[in-house]
Amino acid sequence: MSADLIGGPGGTDAPGTTVPAEQAAAFVAERLAGVPLEGRSLCVVVPDSTRSCPLPLLLGAVHEAVHGRVSRLTVLVALGTHPAMPEEALAAHLGYRPGELERTYPGTTVVNHEWWTPEALVSLGDIPAAEVAEVTEGRFEEPVTVRINRHVVDSDVVLVLGPVFPHEVVGFSGGNKYFFPGVAGREIIDLSHWLGALISNVEIIGTPGLTPVRALIDRAAARIPAERLCLAVVVASGTKDLHALAFGTPEEAWAAAAEVSAQTHVRYLDRPVRRVLSLVSPRYDELWTASKGMYKVEPVVADGGQVVLYAPHVHEVSRTHGTLIEKIGYHCRDYFTEQWERFADMPRSVLAHSTHVRGAGRYDPEHGERCRITVTLATGLDEQRTRALNLDYLDPAAVDAEEWARDPETLVVPNAGEVLFRLRT
Repeated sequence: MSADLIGGPGGTDAPGTTVPAEQAAAFVAERLAGVPLEGRSLCVVVPDSTRSCPLPLLLGAVHEAVHGRVSRLTVLVALGTHPAMPEEALAAHLGYRPGELERTYPGTTVVNHEWWTPEALVSLGDIPAAEVAEVTEGRFEEPVTVRINRHVVDSDVVLVLGPVFPHEVVGFSGGNKYFFPGVAGREIIDLSHWLGALISNVEIIGTPGLTPVRALIDRAAARIPAERLCLAVVVASGTKDLHALAFGTPEEAWAAAAEVSAQTHVRYLDRPVRRVLSLVSPRYDELWTASKGMYKVEPVVADGGQVVLYAPHVHEVSRTHGTLIEKIGYHCRDYFTEQWERFADMPRSVLAHSTHVRGAGRYDPEHGERCRITVTLATGLDEQRTRALNLDYLDPAAVDAEEWARDPETLVVPNAGEVLFRLRT
């Protein structure tokens, strides 16, 4: 069975057009009307504020469609390992006034995914080593424990509600990725992210279909006892405008939305550029997420070129992983794999983040680390701290985006972090 889709290929609109709010709300209402929800508990898994998405519109439509039918309604914010969202941020993100959740969404509970709290998680058992080896194409042969937020397991039905974009770890985000790593425990977060890093950002980002990382998280999601549904949306980057909505199982809805995302969130260049200036979106308020401005442009940078992340608003490496990252710095993948005894005890998701930011490169004991491109921070981090991370520094005050845009060898990317740039092949 395929997903129900409006907008995008096979729908009523061509890619890049906008689905009106009224039509989107009607689509949600019609699809949920066909789901037997009476007397059942429902958990809606939504992204945090690092993703562009018209959540007030969509969550409002979901609430209207299910209120009075379900026995319990929980909205679970998929943080992965991001910091928890405080009440004011949650209210702005979900569309209610602080302290007035009940007035806007009666009968609804909103919770952050407390990935740091063992009691918030439930084990769904282990994926055996042989199965891990199968889905990772032999890169790993070890069992992995599948742990997930208790609210998912304690609900009869779970609805994933969120956008799909090109993604550096899994190919395209969305679908079951909102479970793993969105509301998961550290074990599968670490394994999936390091698997993506071994494949490399350039090889996996924007890759359609079933990547090894997607196959791994799909296997984990199949262990969830609740009925799984998904409303996957394609959003115009940096806006609340909808290109498409797809409804079905997480696998079906994700596949339909990813097809649209591949046509709307990827820009193609005819030749590499010497320099990229990524004007990082304010939605990324720490380097952990602001680095998406690197991931999305690495494929179009010429050998020996440079990516400049312009983000004066970023003053922290990571509020949850900063100490570890500042301990190891940013390095290419081979720096870690060729010296694994030094880093084997480090969380593999942290190592993965490090390699994604630094990009492709090589390492050997004789020549040391040789990276393909230079990564430069023009952020709120000072020069000493930036260089200690093994990254180059540029004073943000020295950046004139309009002047740089006049250089034919420079690509200036506004609202960087969601649109992928690739070379035509």
